[in-house]
This record gives sequence, structure tokens and C-alpha cells, in this order.
Amino acid sequence: MVHISTRTSGRRINSSLWLVTASCLLMLCGEATAEEPPRRPNLVVLLADDLGYGDLGCYGHPHITTPHLDRLAARGARLTACYAGAPVCSPSRVALLTGRNPYRAGVVDWIPDQSPMHLRSSELTIANVLKQQGYRTAHFGKWHCNGRFNQADQPQPGDHGFEYWLSTQNNAAPSHHNPINFVRNGTAEGPRTGYSSDLLVEEALAWLERMPADEPICLFVWFHSPHEPIATAAEYSAKYRDVARSPEEAEYFGNVSQLDAAIGRLLERLDGLRLPALTLTLFSSDNGPEGHRRYKTAQRSWGVATPLRDRKLFLSEGGIRVPGIVSGLGIPAGKVVDLPVGFVDLLPTAAALSGARLPPERRLDGQSLVPLLQAETFTRTQPLFWRYDRALGAAKLALRDGKWKLLATAEGTPLELFDLSQDVSESRNLLDTHPDVANRLNSQLVKLNAEVEAERPRWPESRPTSK
Repeated sequence: MVHISTRTSGRRINSSLWLVTASCLLMLCGEATAEEPPRRPNLVVLLADDLGYGDLGCYGHPHITTPHLDRLAARGARLTACYAGAPVCSPSRVALLTGRNPYRAGVVDWIPDQSPMHLRSSELTIANVLKQQGYRTAHFGKWHCNGRFNQADQPQPGDHGFEYWLSTQNNAAPSHHNPINFVRNGTAEGPRTGYSSDLLVEEALAWLERMPADEPICLFVWFHSPHEPIATAAEYSAKYRDVARSPEEAEYFGNVSQLDAAIGRLLERLDGLRLPALTLTLFSSDNGPEGHRRYKTAQRSWGVATPLRDRKLFLSEGGIRVPGIVSGLGIPAGKVVDLPVGFVDLLPTAAALSGARLPPERRLDGQSLVPLLQAETFTRTQPLFWRYDRALGAAKLALRDGKWKLLATAEGTPLELFDLSQDVSESRNLLDTHPDVANRLNSQLVKLNAEVEAERPRWPESRPTSK
């Protein structure tokens, strides 16, 4: 395991941001004294699965009601340019955990059961960092960071810093209703009664009740909803019977509302247990929405990425731009952040908030968002970069730098250039009219691609057929 130090020498940016955060918490809470440093803030990460950019009420869906997530956004910030780590689940989750492009870790696609592909123990995760800082850590829900789930020859959630975990390898099976495939700390649970989102929140609440009040927590709840195979309680589907175009669409709409209701119960309890100012809460989705006809069991996948182009598996905005909501730590209520931020930013942000000193030799692709969340100025020092060799469409590489986004082939040949500040739907290709911008971005893209390719580990051939 990589050693994490709390010394103040070395990475001055983390130390200074910790002091800023500490000062903010002092003003907000008034709990700490000059002799007693403020408590390190809690971190709660709530992740939906295949939820589209336009699937929440606060992101403009015309029918789906999500009052609890809307309220979380109203008391915090809505990130309108929040980017997943990949347009498909496993690599996106790895990017969130490690702060690195997932190709660096060798997780290049969704991971089938029994695949040799996995998140190696040499990778440093948020849970590793915070556990060494004295945090209590837990993971509930979809893991999907290895193929040989709950087997000794690959690292499991507990090996990546989660001291407590109740997880599944991939989706809830046989569906969200009465799942049979949960594993608790290495022991199979067997059949469970209820719906996956509700079960996960119940387990997270029980874990919270057991936690000492004076210890910081790192809680990850990675929901299965609204990924197929979807199953929704009738009371939620019935709400949309008159507005949905089909029973399957009504079930999808209801599934998102059922997810929202479960999250509402968790947020209510978090507020009751701990001061909201002491908890950074993040909600997002692992990638864009699934298509309802892409494979035979996806009939209930009716998510939308409006106003973005394309959806899951594409490197267009609809595949990688996802809803993002953050709240707590003095974030101004109702704030809207249109600057590009990514899953890769969460690990350096968590390190800054906890006071951890990351190993200087560790190559990260993200940066701390503390200045963005607690002040008004933030400048990215490096662009956001994606690679997905099995992406639908011609583009296999993408780079966002400021307002510009470049899409390129696997060989690094530029295909499309967009000014996302003016054209979020990616409808006007500016490649021919701004060749200087395209050349500059392409140089960065080619360099980053070569860098991640050189670091990428190789696995025995195991090629999934569909997701």
C-alpha cells in the first residue's frame, strides 16, 4: 500500500487548502477551539448507475420528480459540466476512486464476471487515503472494479480501503427486486427481500448508527438504479402511467423516483446525525443513459441526456457528462458551477480536505476542487482526457480544455472540435475554422494518450460482448 503522510512539508497546495477548509468550518460550526483543531469533514458519495444528464427534476426532466435531490442541489451546488471518468461503468468507477485515467490502472472496459481485469492493490483509492487519516470507511452497492468478485486472487473492496462493505460484483440480480447476490465483508448474503435502493440505504443507515460520533466517515453508496434489469415498486411506476409513452418508460421514471426517495431517507438521517456543514455530499452518475433498444434486456432503459448528444458508450457529451450535485462545507446555496470538473478530481479534493499528503510520485489526472467549492476562482492546470477503445462512433479519444472539446480517432487524428460554451449539443464542428485550437488540443491529447498507454497494465484476453 502507498504510504500517506500528514506532514505539512512537501505539497503546499494540500496543506494550504486544509487551512482554508479548517477556517471555513470554524466559522460555520463554532465547535473547535484554538487548542482543538476542527474535525475533518465527512465524505458521502452517492452514485447512480446509467442515469442520464437530463433525468432529474433539477436538470430539466419534464416528468420525473426528484424532490430530495432537487433539495440537495438547492442547498448546495449543481455542477452543469460534471464529467464521469468514462462512458461506461467499470472504468468510470476506477477514475472516481483513484483520481486517474482508468487506462493507467488497466481498467479499460466494463468488467465481466470472472474477468482477469481488476483494480490492482497498487492503486491508491480515496478510501485508502481517508482510512489512513483516521476515517471510518464503508461501501454499499455496485462495486464492478474486478471480475473475480469475492475471490482471493483479486483485491476486493476491503483491500481498497473500505473497512466495511456490502456489495455486488455488477448489477443486482436477478433484478433490483429481491436481489440474491450481495456479499457482506466477504460472506455471501443470499436472498434479500425488498428493492435494491431501499436495501442499500437501510444498510448505510445501520452502519451510520454504529459509528462513533467523534470520528469522520467516508461513505460510498453506489446504487444499481436505474441500470437494467430494472424493477420498480408499483407505487412509483403508477405516478407516471398517464405521462409515459409505455409501461416500460413509466417503470424507468418510477425507478428514478424510487432512487430519489431512498436517497432522501439517507440525507434526512445524515442531517440528524451530523452537522451538514461538516459533510461534503456528492451525487452523480457513472455514465450517460442506456439506450432502450441496444440489447434485448434493456426495454426499460428510457433515460435522456437532453440537451446533450448521444448517450452511454459514446465520447460525445451524452456519454460522459453527467448530473453532479455537491453540498456542505460552506458551498453557497443554489450555486451553479459551469466550469468542467471530473470524477478524477474527487481523490485530490478528499486529500486536501482531510489534510493528507499524497505521494509526489503519484501521477493524478485530477486536481482539488476546494478552491472552486469554497471560493470563486478555479483554474484547471491540466485538461480532462478520456480514452475508450470500444466507444460507439468514430471517436475513441476526447479532451476538454476550457470551453473547447476535441474528439479524435484511436490514432489521434482529430475528428471534431466544439466550443461547448456556445454549443453544448455538439452540433457545429469547428475543426476547419479553428485549426490552431485543434492542433493545440491534439498535441495535448496525443501526449496524454501516450502517457496512459505506457502505464497501462495488460491482461489476458477477455473481451466482453455487451453491457
